[in-house]
Amino acid sequence: MRGATYTGKGGSELIVLRDDLPEPEVGTDDALVSVAYAGLNRADVLERQGNYLMIRSGAVAIPGMEFSGIVRSTGSRVKNVSAGDRVCGLVQTGAHAALLATNALALSKLPDGVSLRDAAAIPEAFITAHDALFTRGRFQLGETVLVSAVGSSVGLAGVALAKRGGGVAIGTSRTLDKLERAKQHGLDFGFLLDDNWRSNVQVATGARGADVVLDFIGASMLDANLGVLAQRGRIVQIGTLGGTQGEVHLGLLMAKRAELHGTVLRTRPLEEKIALAKQFEQNLLPLFARGELRAEIDRVFPLGELGAAHDYMESNANFGKIVIEIGGE
Repeated sequence: MRGATYTGKGGSELIVLRDDLPEPEVGTDDALVSVAYAGLNRADVLERQGNYLMIRSGAVAIPGMEFSGIVRSTGSRVKNVSAGDRVCGLVQTGAHAALLATNALALSKLPDGVSLRDAAAIPEAFITAHDALFTRGRFQLGETVLVSAVGSSVGLAGVALAKRGGGVAIGTSRTLDKLERAKQHGLDFGFLLDDNWRSNVQVATGARGADVVLDFIGASMLDANLGVLAQRGRIVQIGTLGGTQGEVHLGLLMAKRAELHGTVLRTRPLEEKIALAKQFEQNLLPLFARGELRAEIDRVFPLGELGAAHDYMESNANFGKIVIEIGGE
């Protein structure tokens, strides 16, 4: 089987493509999927660098946590999908290969109108954003959401969902072009991450502040996020690109009766992942089929250029999702 592996911790030169990888074993509750496309996520880069836990399955570690494809076969107890079904989903690891096996209940069937190419760009971004915004952040109609790193795939998903939920979307970025392009996804106000962004947020909200903050940067933004948070606001920590350890102004946290939530999908127990997959299939995928939501795909790289895709992500030039073509349509 063809797939990617990392031979160590470091640069993209450590990515090796192999044609002799063993095919995954399929359990009674599993489905074997021929992977058409896979998403590239920041976690894949961090794993390669040695800065993120690599969750191994079997003797060979194959990266990749997001995919679309066609079910090839199923275990004896599987009822929800059949051979030939078009599906997408999230796995702990193994998506950057021609085949993967996963619990069938964690798969989401694709409706007509959603291509396999687009489907590879949807699960991680929209499941993460939906869970962070509505479940962790308890977003309500009319509230204001502040999204950092708004040009990322999860950031754009957060903006789109906030607008669909009747909210006001504010985004920050270090790139003016990304702020302008994010307006196509519903961004109301976009501010460069400079010395003025906090005062700009206060002006945009009439000094009220943001009800929900979706943050991908981490420790270096914690104090500023708390400063622009509205009374009884909620910060949802999704990423830590700016560091994992920082100080919290507890007095301000207490005075605002604010909440700080951490979230990660990858290490959740299987039953939670199955529930998220079912919600995604029922509530979000039909919106893509009707054109009411869309995935922003920046570039598609063939699997043979996975190293170049990693380098491109590390440059932070991408707007939206980087997709890896493995089997194609």
